[in-house]
Order: sequence, then structure tokens, then C-alpha cells
Amino acid sequence: MLGRMTTQVQEPRIGDAVPGDASASSGRLVGMAMMFGSGLSNQVGAAVAAQAFPMIGPAGVVAVRQWVAAAVLAAAGRPRLRSFTWAQWRPVLALAAVFATMNLSLYTAIDRIGLGLAVTLEFLGPLSVALAASRRRVDLVCALAAGAAAVVLARPQPSTDYVGIGSGLLAAVCWALYILLNGTVGTRVPGAQGPAAAAVVSGLLYLPVGLVLFVHRAPSPDALAHAATAGVLSSALPFLADLLALRRVPARFFGLFMSVNPVLAALTGLVVLGQALGRVEWAAITAIVAANTVSVLAAAPPHAVAPGQGP
Repeated sequence: MLGRMTTQVQEPRIGDAVPGDASASSGRLVGMAMMFGSGLSNQVGAAVAAQAFPMIGPAGVVAVRQWVAAAVLAAAGRPRLRSFTWAQWRPVLALAAVFATMNLSLYTAIDRIGLGLAVTLEFLGPLSVALAASRRRVDLVCALAAGAAAVVLARPQPSTDYVGIGSGLLAAVCWALYILLNGTVGTRVPGAQGPAAAAVVSGLLYLPVGLVLFVHRAPSPDALAHAATAGVLSSALPFLADLLALRRVPARFFGLFMSVNPVLAALTGLVVLGQALGRVEWAAITAIVAANTVSVLAAAPPHAVAPGQGP
């Protein structure tokens, strides 16, 4: 959830792209373009949000972003809150708490250690879930490689920001919990009502936070515009783009493209925020992305990636 509200990925079903079919190949290309646009939108949104940190802080930006996300997802999912049973509310409330914590911890990490490193650490969450569910040797190697890279990123130095590193790792834990909870919510609540309800509850949780922050430090129109833009770019657009992309490409391609996010974050941080990374950091990011790529490709059935049809 690169701090974003990703959609639940299901295995390919009837209607997925079939290698060798011209129209399916065209649809797959469109789907991959949507996934790339989704990732780029998400990271640009985070960079825009970072520009408002000096004015209203990460908590203020997250508050506005949660409100925007709640409005968008409530309109898209149309949750019937009054019809929810307690068995449905339990995972929804847990998911709402994860939403609230994940975005705050990610933005705190971005504020302290930069966009590229923060998103890379957060990406360890879904990677860990994927690798933990496997018993293959190749995944064990991938897990060791990703773990070593994470140690390199968090290595003790005089300038190490342990609060920033810890916030990034907390965001990773939240993303892993999001994946696990999303499965439960998906089985108990129909359609997109579950994530939409969780977004609404998360937005309500941030009402008192936002009011307290904004009473003590009135936000400027520019700060509010940056925060609202982040909500659109990092929540609304990726949510819709991912939803449309999953109708055009197999789920494994979606997982593969998710691994591009740390690279996009590092490049966006460099171009938009001027946050340059050293060779060691780039090597660690490359190792984590490679671990996910190898794991996804190794898990794909022989027909999933045909010659000339890969992402």
C-alpha cells in the first residue's frame, strides 16, 4: 500500500489476458500503463505531501488526505454501514486503524529519511507476507537478500535517524496487516464496501486530530491544497487505476509492477524534492526490488509470461 489503499489482488480468472491473442495483448499493455501511472501518481502525491510538512506537519497532511480518501472511497464503495453486523465491523475497524497508522507512519518516515528510503522500507511489508507464505528455496534466498538490504538501509551511523527508520518499518508492518485484513474484510463484506467503510472510519478518527492541529496552527490555503492533492494522487487515482488494471492483466503482473514503487519513489524524491541517495542506498533498493521480482516470476506458471509478452 506504498501508504496507499491498494485493492485486493485475486488470481486470474476468465477474462484475463491470454498470451497470443492480439486484443488481449493490447489490453495488457493498457493495463501495464495504468499500473505504471498508478505507481507514479502515488509517489508524486507523496512528494507533494512532503512539501506541506513544514506548514502543517505530517499529521496535518495525513488528516486532510484521510478526509479526501474517505470521500472518494465512500462514493465509490457506497457502504451500507447500518446493515453491518459485529462480525463485519470487527475487521473493518481493525482495517481503519491500520489505514490511520500506516499513512501517518509513512509520512513521518518521508519527513525524516526521505521518500525513497521510506517507501523502500514500507515495501518490506507486502514482500514479507508473500515470502512467509512460501516454502520454496528461491523464496528463502529472496527473503535473505531483502533482509540483508533492509539491514544495510537501517545500518547504524552517526547520522542515522532511528525514528525515521522505525516509522518506515511500522508502515511496513501496517501494510502487511492491511493485506491480511483485506482478505478477511473481502470475505465478510460485499464489494468495495469494506475498504470504503474503513476509510470513512479512519477519516472520522482524524477529525479531532485535524481540528486540534489546525486550531493551534491555522493552515494556509497552499498547505491545504498540497494535502488535498496528495489525497487525490496517492489514494483516489491509484485506487481507480489499480481497479481498472486488474481487469486487463493477470494478478501476478500486478504484483510484479508493485515492486517498481521503491524505484519510482527514489526517482521522484530526487527530481521533485532534491533528495539524492548514495550508491549503497541504491544498491539496497535494487536488491529489495530484485528479490520481489525473482519471487513473483518464479511463482508464475509457465504460461503466465510468454516470450515478448512480459512487463
